[in-house]
Amino acid sequence: MGATPSQPVPDFSEKRKVQAAMAAQAKELADNLASLDLNAVATSRNGALEGALLDDWEYAASKDPVTSISRTVLSHTDINASLLRRPPVVADTFIFNVSLPYIPRPITNQRSSGRCWLFSSTNVLRYTIAQHPSVGLAEDAEFQLSQSYLFFYDKLEKSNYYLENSIELADKPLDDRLVQYLSMAPLNDGGQWDMVVNLFERYGVVPQPIYPESFSSSNSGRMDSLLTTKVREHALRLRKLDQALRNSEWHVDLINKGQEERAAEARVGILRKKKEDFLREIYNILAICLGVPPSPKEKFTWEYYDKDKKARSWTGTPIEFYKTFAETPKNKHTEAFSLINDPRNEYDTLYTVDRLGNVWGGKPIRYVNTTSKRMKEVVVQCIKANHPVFFGCDVGKFSNSQLGIMDAEMYDYERAFGITLGMSKAERLQSSESSMTHAMVITAVHVDDEGNTVRFKVENSWGDALGDHGFFVMTDKWFDEFVYQVVVPRNIAPKDLVAILEKGNARVLPAWDPMGTLA
Repeated sequence: MGATPSQPVPDFSEKRKVQAAMAAQAKELADNLASLDLNAVATSRNGALEGALLDDWEYAASKDPVTSISRTVLSHTDINASLLRRPPVVADTFIFNVSLPYIPRPITNQRSSGRCWLFSSTNVLRYTIAQHPSVGLAEDAEFQLSQSYLFFYDKLEKSNYYLENSIELADKPLDDRLVQYLSMAPLNDGGQWDMVVNLFERYGVVPQPIYPESFSSSNSGRMDSLLTTKVREHALRLRKLDQALRNSEWHVDLINKGQEERAAEARVGILRKKKEDFLREIYNILAICLGVPPSPKEKFTWEYYDKDKKARSWTGTPIEFYKTFAETPKNKHTEAFSLINDPRNEYDTLYTVDRLGNVWGGKPIRYVNTTSKRMKEVVVQCIKANHPVFFGCDVGKFSNSQLGIMDAEMYDYERAFGITLGMSKAERLQSSESSMTHAMVITAVHVDDEGNTVRFKVENSWGDALGDHGFFVMTDKWFDEFVYQVVVPRNIAPKDLVAILEKGNARVLPAWDPMGTLA
């Protein structure tokens, strides 16, 4: 007799914590309102700063001994260097009791570019490829996938994506919020997991020696500026052409005959032909700056030494390389999906972001919103299953890149400045104080005797001179406050969260939502 399959137990404790926090905030607001002096009068009735007010502030500050010391020290030293607290430096050790058994070499370095998502995603893939029995790499062998190869095609695809959006939105005014937002950084170096999956499936991957770094891949600013200038120019020209076509005699005639669909198809066809002429310029700029990449269906030969120090080679296309060594039955990276922790919005819900992507008609961005607690539990399960975890975070908050420590208690801002930093994670998102700015890979975790996560080991892509030979340590509290996304395999993720993904019907966040920032 078969037992009835067990069902996942809802995590009511986490929801109760959220409800309790909301109740506490409501009480604090009520208390603050109750303490207000309704008869109080501002020093400056018209809202402008008055000299007398500044005098009062300075008089009070000059009497405070802590402020006096802070002024003496912080006026001529770096704030973070001066306020670095010793206890976190001592406590945040690089010791972990749940680790991946194998770490590929070398530590990668994105240098002066915003390609962290491409480095993190290819770092996840190389764990699979380097350990593939048909590859046979030695454990101490250095192996990287070409981040520049994906970078080339991502820029080309993003150019097409932006121009297609420009065609679709050509009837909107230039000062429309969506039109303006999409033109702010149309070719951003950053990206998201679903965007890199689009590249994997469309272009495959190649080892780095097949398409190595160039100056402009490692220092992308000037190339990006030129590309952005051109695609903005192209977008304006397409808008002008669209208006001319709409006013043309043949187009007006079709509209008057009630053939709007035929008129639209003809107009878009002409615009897309012109768009292809524009994209040829983009391709040429990329090929000049980055070099001509292999075609996804063009065969290449990769030569390397195996674990027995014997010379070996493999010949095939980039897509064949990806499907043979990266997308294995055990590691189906294209089926992995993003869990996010966005406390502004409802948990156990699928979200997407309007017009966020790189490949037109490709896989959309999809996030399943859940608690930080559940995200951490899944991370532990992934590491135990020998699967590294791609994640997105706000790396600049309470972190020290030289030490490689990310700890919410790292700096003593509050006592030095006499302030409190009281925003919640949701409030930081609401006020544009925080968002995903960087992607890295979790490779280990330290768990206490009660099964609680204490700290995480993080593989960064800033070279081996920072942190512990390129690795960082992230505390449990820092994860709660500043980690927004983890990418998990479908066969490891909780079944109820997979069901939310597969059900579809994603709620659409606006293009400018902080969940739409590119890591």
